[in-house]
Amino acid sequence: GRRSQLLKGLPATTTVEENAAAGVSVYTFNVTVSPLSSEGVAIPTIVNSNPLTKAFDIEPKGDLEYRVVTTGNPVLDYETMPKSFDLQIFVEDTTGRTDLNILTVQVTDKNERPVFRGNMAIQTVAIYVLEGTPPECIYQVDAADPENAELNYSLLPAPVPFLVLESGAIFSTKELDYEKDPHCYFLNITVTDPDGLSSSKTVTINIININDERPYFTTKQRVYRIPEEQSPGTVVANITAKDPDDENSSSRLFYSIQSSDQYFSINPSTGVLHVTGRIDRDAFPLRLHPNISVIVRVEDSPSGGHAREMEITIIIDDINDNPPGCNPSTFRKEANENMTAGTFLLGLRNYCKDIDVDPSNNRFNFTGLSGFGSNNFALESTVSGRLVMTESIDLENPANLGIEVYSLTVRVQDIACPNYSSKYPFYTSFHILLCYIIYIYIRIKPVNEFFPVFSNLSYEFNVPEITKVGSSIGRVNARDKDWPSSVITYSIVAGGGSRDYTNIFWISPTKGDVKILARLDYETTQKHILTVWASDQEKTATASVTVNVLEVNDEEPVCSPNFYSFQIPVSLAVGTNINGFRIECQDRDSDPRSFRYFINEGNVNNHFTFSPSAGSNTSRLILASRFDYDSGLDTNWIYRLRVYITDDNLLSARDKATYLIKTGTVTLSIRVIPNPTTVIATTPGFTVVTKRENLYSESAWYVPFVITLGSLLLLGLLGYLGFLLATWVHIRCPPAGKADSAPLIHFTFCLSSQTMTKLNTVFDGEARDPVTGKMYEFNTRSGARRWKKSNEPLQLEPAVQVTPSATDDSGQGTDRVEAPSQKKPSEKRKEPTAETKAAAKPLAGQSETSGQDGLRLQKQKEESEDRGLSSSAPQGRY
Repeated sequence: GRRSQLLKGLPATTTVEENAAAGVSVYTFNVTVSPLSSEGVAIPTIVNSNPLTKAFDIEPKGDLEYRVVTTGNPVLDYETMPKSFDLQIFVEDTTGRTDLNILTVQVTDKNERPVFRGNMAIQTVAIYVLEGTPPECIYQVDAADPENAELNYSLLPAPVPFLVLESGAIFSTKELDYEKDPHCYFLNITVTDPDGLSSSKTVTINIININDERPYFTTKQRVYRIPEEQSPGTVVANITAKDPDDENSSSRLFYSIQSSDQYFSINPSTGVLHVTGRIDRDAFPLRLHPNISVIVRVEDSPSGGHAREMEITIIIDDINDNPPGCNPSTFRKEANENMTAGTFLLGLRNYCKDIDVDPSNNRFNFTGLSGFGSNNFALESTVSGRLVMTESIDLENPANLGIEVYSLTVRVQDIACPNYSSKYPFYTSFHILLCYIIYIYIRIKPVNEFFPVFSNLSYEFNVPEITKVGSSIGRVNARDKDWPSSVITYSIVAGGGSRDYTNIFWISPTKGDVKILARLDYETTQKHILTVWASDQEKTATASVTVNVLEVNDEEPVCSPNFYSFQIPVSLAVGTNINGFRIECQDRDSDPRSFRYFINEGNVNNHFTFSPSAGSNTSRLILASRFDYDSGLDTNWIYRLRVYITDDNLLSARDKATYLIKTGTVTLSIRVIPNPTTVIATTPGFTVVTKRENLYSESAWYVPFVITLGSLLLLGLLGYLGFLLATWVHIRCPPAGKADSAPLIHFTFCLSSQTMTKLNTVFDGEARDPVTGKMYEFNTRSGARRWKKSNEPLQLEPAVQVTPSATDDSGQGTDRVEAPSQKKPSEKRKEPTAETKAAAKPLAGQSETSGQDGLRLQKQKEESEDRGLSSSAPQGRY
């Protein structure tokens, strides 16, 4: 639109004081209206400001009159905000004319009140001071003057233990005590600028109570008494205490038990002491020491505070809370039958007791003997509890038959009024008569009064001789009148033996069955008489048992000879008794007429037969038919006949099928001799071959065992003697040395368990025998002597030293005899002289006699250059 002069009084400059409140008029101006405008103008507005701010606004003041006012947001501050603001005011009428002018607002300074800063500027400050704190600065007041003027601090009321310095620091002037001084102070802090403007704030100072006092017990009682067996939770005592730090309020204290206690606990907050564990006055340690000491501790802090302790004593009173008891509660006794009346059986008082401590609570008695057979027993008194028999008991009596055990019960009851409900909840006031029950079982022990009696005085058994070993041949039976029936055992005490067997019969110890252990032989013994005992472990009875052995055909015919070999001519006449041969048979259990002879094998063309063929114990061999080799009917020249001899000749055909038949055997070898081409008158001959067998009885099993054992012992003895002989020869006859060595006398010794060595004796001294006047040589160490030979020089004994040497090829350690060398390492090797060789020759000979392990002293002496003489001779004694 078009710009016109619509704002009157603008541009202009005006002022306003800092801190002006909202709505303060800053400047007033008018707006002109165009004659063409029918509806007036719009309200002028501040479209911009420099610097930008919202501290000003335009309000209508009247008709076409407006004013610039402060908004209070933000509040103008001379010290912190710009000092001048350029406000651009814009207005537009209805015709489109506009106008824009500037109003410059200058902010003027004003003396303001001092202001508090920090916490005091926004709230009432509360300061907390611990009691007992020494005088010190407790707070620093922070205040400022907008004009940066010096400020002055003061506080009210004056009579307080605090002061404020010019710097604004608040100090306490003494050590505060919560229990004596006020717990809270209200200080009015005033700050004033040089023009007298001031500001005030209230500071609250709270005195903090610290834990500096020990609590104390207010409970005066120290000894308490309660009965035993109180239920958990039962209150014993109420322990109270106070803390001076909490004098005007309920103390917050903490209670505990310091002593190790299993019976009580205390409420940590209330101090109530109550039962937590079972209190048994009758058990240890309360049985000996019924007073329980408890140390109660009170603290004013759960940890690290002040505390005080107090010891209280709780006495436990005994109650009758235990019924009498018996250990064991079940008794088993034995009594012999026929025991006299009044016999003592059992003393119950020794096994029963009441563990209550107080004598008035542990008395009891025995009553109410009852049960099966109780009329046979009685209690002497209710106090002693002695059980005795009232009458004798006979188990064989029909009234008592079958009764072995009597079941009795006895009541054990408290004399004092019981109080069992604490320990035994099932007891009530109606159970006063309840008692402890003892169970007694009395077994009547049978007495062996009667002897066993056999059912028969004697027994007779008929047994065939062929009865199998182990078969039962009969049974004996015995009983006695004792009840219960005794266990009878049987045994054979006499009879039943034979020449070959000690025991032919055996009897079952429990059943009485008689069995055979060996084969019976009618031909040897026809009757056995046994003596059998029946025993009930204490008493015995005797019976006779006769065993009749029945004859059975169990023996084979035995013929002589049982083997025969002979020669017959081919032209022997039929019917001839061949070579006069006959067999003779015997049978221990058969009649001689019962024999029957027949050839079972080898009788080709039936050339041979026996006569008689039956009914005799002798029979001859007869040629039944002649030989026919010419026509080829006969081809065998040697006949081997197997002859059977049976003992069934006297049996009928029907009996032969059922009776036992035994067969003997004879073997014959017959050679047929052909006719010679030239008839030579010769006397026929035959050869008799007799076969013998060396038999011994099976019962003589020890014969081969003894022979074998003796042979082994003899061989061992011979071996040991051979070993001793070889050892002696080895010791006495050492291996020969070289051919030119002379025999010497050797002294042997053993240095260890593995090394045997020899040394030649060296005779290094000589003397004259005072009796004979002859010269003799001797060894100065061993004392060995010998007569001196006239042409033999004296042998000097070399100084020898026995030292361990290295292990030889055989793995055994050897010793070395060394002679100290006279050479020095620096000396040159010298050739041996004739004298040296002559002197060394005997020693060399002695060394060679001991083999490779002998002394080679001279040879080593010649070969040694860097060491002394040494010889690998065995050690020994001279």
